Amino acid sequence: MPRRLPSLNALRAFEAAARHLSFTRAADELHVTQAAISHQVKALEEQIGLTLFQRRNRNLILTDVGQALLPDMSDAFDQMDAALARIKRRDQAGVLTVATMDSLAATWLMPRLTRFRDAHPDIDVRLATSDAIMDYDRDGIDIGIRYGRGDWSGLQAEELMREEIFPVCAPELVNGDIPLRVPSDLCHFTLIHDDMMEDWNMWLKAAGVADIDPMRGPGYSHSNLVMQAAINGEGIALGRGILVADALQAGLLVKPFDLALTARYRYYVAATPANADRPKVNAFRQWLMSEAAMTATHLATSNLRATGDE
Repeated sequence: MPRRLPSLNALRAFEAAARHLSFTRAADELHVTQAAISHQVKALEEQIGLTLFQRRNRNLILTDVGQALLPDMSDAFDQMDAALARIKRRDQAGVLTVATMDSLAATWLMPRLTRFRDAHPDIDVRLATSDAIMDYDRDGIDIGIRYGRGDWSGLQAEELMREEIFPVCAPELVNGDIPLRVPSDLCHFTLIHDDMMEDWNMWLKAAGVADIDPMRGPGYSHSNLVMQAAINGEGIALGRGILVADALQAGLLVKPFDLALTARYRYYVAATPANADRPKVNAFRQWLMSEAAMTATHLATSNLRATGDE
């Protein structure tokens, strides 16, 4: 059966006035006028057909009915307040499902997640990794990092990081038996290809090198495999700045040349409008922005080469 209750405002007015035994203090607590409290209490009395207050010598006194009703009303409002607090804590904490690409998760996001967990121990991050486009509503995604133009239907997207593409290699290749000094020296080295991004042809053209076959060399379907092949010294790879940032900072890779191409696409933080302003989603978004800014700084100051000539 449907509940046939008086208005919530009337019940709140009664509970506050009964606790304070004052319409004035009840009005201050509820941020309304004294007249509004009086009107709500009168409407409640008329609806239930019972008198809840009496005035004696300018004092407000509860009737027997009012005294009997007050504890239950106070308990009810306390329970509602506690329930809302639990829901708020749940939205500020708990599981946060984050969607991203396999390569970005492995090489950039996961090494940094410890810092987020330290700052937000009540939020449990669950990664959903896939190179395919996910349906955020269907797949239960709270927030994601996407690579593209930022114009996905049904999502609010904010630019996270721009990406540059440039050759990278293991430090020992720069000063090996065959020096790697200028782009034309690449003719002596194996070119490693990333099947998911722009090929060597664009970079070689930008570098003014025309006598190297841009198609030769092995290829891999995931950028993290390309990076690992370069770290292993298998050849020269076109590194995606964000994905090689940590390897550059650690000295596992170096940039033999300063020429970099700006990628056509960028990384974006994306969420559905329903999730975009949730506290735990906002916390993760702000943390991502901070980490992205630090990565950009590291990339801007990374060593171009390790020639041993310094």
